[in-house]
Amino acid sequence: MLSQAQMIRIISLLMFFGLFSGLTGCSTWMTGSFKDPDVQLIKVDVVKARLLEQEFRLRFRIDNPNGVNLPVRGLDYNVHLNGMLLAEGHSNEWFTVPAHGHHVFEVPVRTNLWRHVRQIVKALEKPDVPIRYSLKGEVKTGMLFGRRVHMARNGEIIPGDFIPE
Repeated sequence: MLSQAQMIRIISLLMFFGLFSGLTGCSTWMTGSFKDPDVQLIKVDVVKARLLEQEFRLRFRIDNPNGVNLPVRGLDYNVHLNGMLLAEGHSNEWFTVPAHGHHVFEVPVRTNLWRHVRQIVKALEKPDVPIRYSLKGEVKTGMLFGRRVHMARNGEIIPGDFIPE
């Protein structure tokens, strides 16, 4: 018969090896072979546009170049138009991006452009002149050992493309 001390030692070793074998997928994060996922803003949908509050839906795509699944724990972001802060916030949605695959997810955004109405009207007076936008953020990845992946996208939109005739 095994003594209680021997049983505890055997159970402890089994738990240690079980935990260690469960972390093998995370080993690429701690070595140089982990490649950061590519995060892209692929679409902005206007949900509601009222005078004092606007609702948008930002649609992102994450591409995982690694050979292991990538758990994602959320996203922190901010969006600027011509240097003025349009929206900032975070999403706590959890999902897994498959190995060598991609995942599309949406983030609801609420903002109040009233304080910027003067600059917006001025920008819309010339609908053919591009407006600069900037998206910056951080994607939180991993389960036990997290990693933050920074993203930054800059570009221009032409207001006339969005104004119905």
